[in-house]
Amino acid sequence: MSRVAYVNGQYVPHNRATVHVEDRGFQFADGVYEVWSVFDGRMADFDGHMTRLHRSLSELRIDIPMSRESLTQVLKETIRRNRVRNGIVYLQVTRGTARRDHPFPPEGTPPSVVVTSKSINPMKSDATAANGVAVVTTPDIRWGRCDIKTVGLLANVLAKQHARDRGAYECWMVDDMGLVTEGSSTNAWIIDEHGKLRTRDTQANILKGCTRTTLLDILKEEGIELEERGFTVEEAQRAKEAFFTAAGAFVMPAVSIDGVKIGNGKPGPVATRLRELYIERGTRDAV
Repeated sequence: MSRVAYVNGQYVPHNRATVHVEDRGFQFADGVYEVWSVFDGRMADFDGHMTRLHRSLSELRIDIPMSRESLTQVLKETIRRNRVRNGIVYLQVTRGTARRDHPFPPEGTPPSVVVTSKSINPMKSDATAANGVAVVTTPDIRWGRCDIKTVGLLANVLAKQHARDRGAYECWMVDDMGLVTEGSSTNAWIIDEHGKLRTRDTQANILKGCTRTTLLDILKEEGIELEERGFTVEEAQRAKEAFFTAAGAFVMPAVSIDGVKIGNGKPGPVATRLRELYIERGTRDAV
């Protein structure tokens, strides 16, 4: 079956989906995006992603393209048309199409809206998590508003390629103080050498991950104490466990960082259990 995309009011074949050459997302990375995990044809962490979408649009002063109800219907219809049971649905909203000029286009320029959806084999993801993955690090060279989920991801692309070039799954970025900020597309966590679960607080100019937010709720329910406090690469390498969270990865155990084995070099019990709990929650509460 061929894939289908939604582009500015129309459902079109994926291989013929296009935007105008002067779309500001294409020319200026002037837009935002969200990615929902899809469990059994339904979207996980729905409200969290929708809330973050509206915040990102507001911070960049991009008009909300349609009502929440209409956008929800577009997302669900794109999932349905692509027959996605387990996978992701991707939404991108840009400031629209206008003559190329750095200032905002004339008031009333309609935003561009693109939605795509694809299947992901959950068995493959589970097998990856069962073995754990390698992480490498690189200096964080991103702009100063990483709390906004923009499509301006060049630094993230370079970080992810840095990981691929070294045979790793993910790259954690490190600030000028030597502290891990977040991954190229994930939030970073450790169980430190003293047994404390730690992740960086979102006031430190990192993205407020929706998977991260759901996991915080799970931690409260399970009575697991969390320190929202930064950690160095060296602390992460001495940790008992390490993992990262994201819509596509859920909770993914990391078994090495820059070639240094974490713990016994296998996924730890905390990360493994949190992954199970997150998937249970996502399956139960998906919309």
